[in-house]
Amino acid sequence: MQENYQPLAIEQEVQAAWEASGVFNVSESATQEKYYCLSMFPYPSGKLHMGHVRNYTIGDVISRYQRMLGKNVLQPMGWDAFGLPAENAAMQHGVHPADWTYENIDYMRDQLKRLGFGYDWSRELATCDPEYYKWEQWFFLKLLAKGLVYKKTAPVNWCPNDMTVLANEQVIDGCCWRCDTQVERKEIAQWFLKITAYADELLASLEALDGWPEQVKTMQANWIGRSEGVEMDFPVVGMDQPLRIYTTRPDTLMGVTYLAVAAEHPLALKAAESNDDISVFINECKMMETSEAAMETMEKRGIDSGIKALHPISGEQVPVWIANFVLMGYGTGAVMAVPAHDQRDFEFAQKYGIAIKQVIFADDVENAGDCAEEAYTAKGLLRHSGEFDGLTSEQAFVAISKALEKDQKGERKTNFRLRDWGVSRQRYWGAPIPIIYCDACGTVPVPEQDLPVQLPRDVVLDGSQSPLVAHPTFSHVACPSCGKAARRETDTFDTFMESSWYFARFAGNNSDTMLDNSAKYWLPVDHYIGGIEHAILHLLYARFYTKLLRDEGLLVCDEPFKKLLTQGMVLKDGTKMSKSKGNTVDPQGLIDQYGADTVRLFIMFAAPPEQSLEWSDSGVEGAFRFLKRLWKQAYLHSEAGGSTQALDKSSLTEEQQTVRRQVHQTIQKVSHDIGVRIIFNTAIAANMELVNTLSKFTDTSDNGKAIRQEALEAIVLMLAPIVPHICDQLWKDLGHEQAVVSVSWPELDSTALEQDSIEMVIQVNGKLRSKISVLATASVDEIKAMALSDENALRFIEGQPVKKVIVVPKKLINIVV
Repeated sequence: MQENYQPLAIEQEVQAAWEASGVFNVSESATQEKYYCLSMFPYPSGKLHMGHVRNYTIGDVISRYQRMLGKNVLQPMGWDAFGLPAENAAMQHGVHPADWTYENIDYMRDQLKRLGFGYDWSRELATCDPEYYKWEQWFFLKLLAKGLVYKKTAPVNWCPNDMTVLANEQVIDGCCWRCDTQVERKEIAQWFLKITAYADELLASLEALDGWPEQVKTMQANWIGRSEGVEMDFPVVGMDQPLRIYTTRPDTLMGVTYLAVAAEHPLALKAAESNDDISVFINECKMMETSEAAMETMEKRGIDSGIKALHPISGEQVPVWIANFVLMGYGTGAVMAVPAHDQRDFEFAQKYGIAIKQVIFADDVENAGDCAEEAYTAKGLLRHSGEFDGLTSEQAFVAISKALEKDQKGERKTNFRLRDWGVSRQRYWGAPIPIIYCDACGTVPVPEQDLPVQLPRDVVLDGSQSPLVAHPTFSHVACPSCGKAARRETDTFDTFMESSWYFARFAGNNSDTMLDNSAKYWLPVDHYIGGIEHAILHLLYARFYTKLLRDEGLLVCDEPFKKLLTQGMVLKDGTKMSKSKGNTVDPQGLIDQYGADTVRLFIMFAAPPEQSLEWSDSGVEGAFRFLKRLWKQAYLHSEAGGSTQALDKSSLTEEQQTVRRQVHQTIQKVSHDIGVRIIFNTAIAANMELVNTLSKFTDTSDNGKAIRQEALEAIVLMLAPIVPHICDQLWKDLGHEQAVVSVSWPELDSTALEQDSIEMVIQVNGKLRSKISVLATASVDEIKAMALSDENALRFIEGQPVKKVIVVPKKLINIVV
């Protein structure tokens, strides 16, 4: 065995052996329990950052641990390769997006291999590969045939610089998240997936996700936003079509003093035809941010449309206002406003001098409030509500609903905040939507035999518009139905489409079908690891897609991910690492300096997975020093001849028993920390303590050497998931031919945990005052008597009467005086 730890040489040799043997390539097994561990795949931006390293190290540790338990473990890796950043980078560097993307993939793949992650590289995929998105196109057409896909004109967030649609979450302070350009509201034709058809199931099945953080489940439930309410019509004076609204508080109906519609609502556009002020206001609304977070904080503005509606019960005229806080894409694009009982409506009414009519009062009329300062939003008793006076809010919900239904003016309805998923993007670097438009035949699906519809390579990207629009052979095609000249759809899919099923493709990768039967074996994913920022959209879309694939007969599971771990961010000087802040740390430089194992060890030791990790250069150096100490202990043991003598448990000295007890206590703790708690820093700390104990253990007897051998083997196996390269070499240096990657997790010897005596703490009034050693078989009364006679404890009692003595078995005695 070499005297000095040389990480780079060791890691290169071990990684070469892994690759040559294909040890991480797996297939279905009838004799092993399967375990599918997956970390969210990266966008190939060029280089790994520390967030990547943390995410993938967590996944690799879990995978390697489960493998050591004897399970058939799948851990794949691929690339979320489509998207606007690649297109922008290609324009900046004067290269094609495909060339830029695949060059980055090659570099990042090498980085992942240098870090020693145990991936089944035979399953590697890139979402920009036509063999991948072919099946996405195929599935889209299946959904179209089932009525789960449709196209309609809808208001969207439009970035005039990037020339594409943005989701609400991609609009920050009214600007594009990528280029910081002011976002506009625009009406364009979009393709949608009918996720609302699965809203009930998406909400209900959250309850079955026991392995998900409650925070994430709550975020998804709120996003889906199921509510019980009433949909009703307010007839519009002088018009045939009524104004339809939805409310969860029909008990406040008699307090309506105005209606509010979105700037894109037909009534608003009608009013703008004869009113320049309204037209200007509508154009201003088009430039406003429309995310819900922005709606909460922005100034509420509006303008009277001049249009009147009729209250469905009282028949009174109600003014219709156009307001910037109403969105056309949510509900009907119109809301009833009850300023006395909704704070937003209250502030708007006060600002524009609109009447405020209170109709809900507390049971205690003296404390009912007069709505002079703020809205009264609680439920209560109805007053000033005609025939409904005296009813509770709950009773009024039913009574008013029945009255509206009787007069055919409304009906009870369950609504969802969730909206259908717009999947159209007006950019080049994405999967083409497989649709053809023919003047004679209308909308025509691309025939299955013509899939995939591939992106043309001969394009010029200048940022003005998608080059697919003007591409002569892409955009102009013959209709597959009638053969006449037709136009191909030039929008591409939202990249969430690719990331919503990649986990299934990893499991059932077959060029002849979207998913083969292997996917049914491997799915669901047993453990999924990724950032909390993906808690809503990616995870919700992945859940939706899984249900679609199930209903198509391609999967048998209802949910894609059993367990979810959302790892914390990597911080430096208290802020998130980012290129824009100039506070990044290059993983490659650290690997070259210290080796991959040091990087892995530090990033697992610095913080629990779900907490933020504060970067520390000294922490990295400390991790390196520990690995050198471990190496030294193994070297000293090897130089002393190692141990071939079997341990004689019947003749252990007290010191030998103590050291061996710590070995198995550590196995017990680390097994629980990694396998149950999914916490790695405490598991590493326990091994560090055991190494420190070994450094002080100088027993050179046969039993002493055997215990040292047992301890070193246990440490190597417990650390193997975290620092696999050094552990592989040390395992061989400890006398084993088999690679550590194929060795089982160390077994706990419960007899080693037994001990004749136990050290217990003595407290007086909760403060530590002494320690005593008691027999493991001592009774509670015997322990109390020993504590009350301890000299150190007696000094703090000082003749005071003892009120009680509390014994916590095997831990402490608390004397209360």
